[in-house]
Amino acid sequence: MMKAEHNRSIGNPFESLRRFARKSERALEHCQLCRTGLGSEHPHLIELAQRKLVCTCEACAMLFSGRSGAKYRRVPRRVRQLVGFHLSDAEWDGLLIPINLAFFFRDSRNAKVSALYPSPAGATESLLPLEAWNNIVQANPALSGMEDDVEALLVNRVGHARQSVPAEYYIVPIDVCYRLVGLIRIHWRGLSGGTEVWQEIGKFFAELRAKAEIPAEALHA
Repeated sequence: MMKAEHNRSIGNPFESLRRFARKSERALEHCQLCRTGLGSEHPHLIELAQRKLVCTCEACAMLFSGRSGAKYRRVPRRVRQLVGFHLSDAEWDGLLIPINLAFFFRDSRNAKVSALYPSPAGATESLLPLEAWNNIVQANPALSGMEDDVEALLVNRVGHARQSVPAEYYIVPIDVCYRLVGLIRIHWRGLSGGTEVWQEIGKFFAELRAKAEIPAEALHA
């Protein structure tokens, strides 16, 4: 079979180029609103009804910047690391999240705060009492400025639980959280996840740490 394929390629030298062009066309992402070709770095919108991310070009994304009541909301790109974050082990345990990795965002359509954590099956939602969230915001005023639906508090307490590194807290675009969920889903092996997935999680947070801003008020706290 391999020999026959090789012979066909030689007999029709343009067939390989056609196949490559078709493959490249399929691999190229397009704006899901206007079909313009996209680069690897491009804006996202979130469709509020289904909480689905939509890849867009810059021009289409600008149409939904700062608009309320629209079908879509633009996902920002700013990443902020919250140093000096106040959350005790007892408060964390009280949130009843089974792992030490989770993200929280305000869902405007349902008027609630959603807490989700990554799992091998995808993102799993955990019930979060509103009072518990209000207490966290009261202790950490930076959270009050989070944009509904499109920004999240991302919590990484994995190293803290192992007493190896401090806990990390970030305000991130919601697509960053779903990228982490996808990474874990792809690389998870067995019951404990395996070495590869923890290496990928470590790399993910190292990159996040490198690009994050630290708010001025946190530096002077």
